[in-house]
Formats: sequence, C-alpha cells, structure tokens
Amino acid sequence: MTAWSERSREERTLLNPGYCAILLWHATRGHASFEGAGLAFEEAFLVLPLVLDRRTREALPRDTRTSLATWLEDNALVRGQIASRAQLLAEFTKEALLFGGVHGLLSISEGHVIGIDAKRKRVRESLRGSSDEVRGTAKKAEFVGKWFAHAGATATVLALIGVRP
Repeated sequence: MTAWSERSREERTLLNPGYCAILLWHATRGHASFEGAGLAFEEAFLVLPLVLDRRTREALPRDTRTSLATWLEDNALVRGQIASRAQLLAEFTKEALLFGGVHGLLSISEGHVIGIDAKRKRVRESLRGSSDEVRGTAKKAEFVGKWFAHAGATATVLALIGVRP
C-alpha cells in the first residue's frame, strides 16, 4: 500500500478507506436483506468497481428484476471494464475491509463479509451531510449486494463477470 501522504488528492478522496468501507457495509446489508447471509468475500471485490465509476453506476438497473446475466449481456463493454477495475481496485478493497474490521463496521466470518448492524445509526449519520452523489453511491452498493444475492452462487457471479478469485 502506498503511504497516505504519498497518495494523490483524488485518490485520498475517492478511494478513502472509510468511504469504501461504508460502501462495502451497504453491499453486505443489501445481500443480507435478501439472503440473510453476508456477502461472499470474493464478491466484495466487485462492489467498488461497479459503484465507483459513474457511468457503470448509472447503467445499473433500477431493481433486481433485471438479472445480472441479462444486464451484462446488454452492457458487454462494461463487463470487461469491471474485471479490469476489480484488479486495479483490489488493494483499495482490502484496505477498506481492514479499515471496516478495525472500526467495527465489518467482520469476516466463514468466507463472508458481514456488515455490523449495530453501526447502522453511525453510517446513516456519516452520510447525512454528504452529497447526493455519495448517498446515491451507497444506495447502489446496497443494490449490488441484493443483486448478487439474486444472481445465485458466488461462482456464478464471478463467471458472469469474467473474474477468478
């Protein structure tokens, strides 16, 4: 990991481990709302690539009735971008998972990332003063968690997107 002081201003802002941990928390809560279980550890590495890029985020469907497979077929260029972004953002995802774990926002158990429900009030407070875009990104992260739960097994999600653990 690059030392914090050596990171560009954009990197410190957009890829802040606290912000990314909140996005992962929302994804885990979305996943749990449908499946009752945490987000698979491997799927956590797909959340940031899907929601941080504005074009990809805005291209996501409105609800889970559009399957992941159908959406990826309709957005073939995005599929390749997600896979390459996942590789580029892997270190930031790891950093967010670590930050979330240290601060009691996330836990990892039996291969799943779990958003700690007791932190719900604190997460909401942190987003209250944020921009519409930041709140929208958190909402899309929650959607992605639900969407992955609807898509089926982790291996299916990874294969559809074209990534390997």
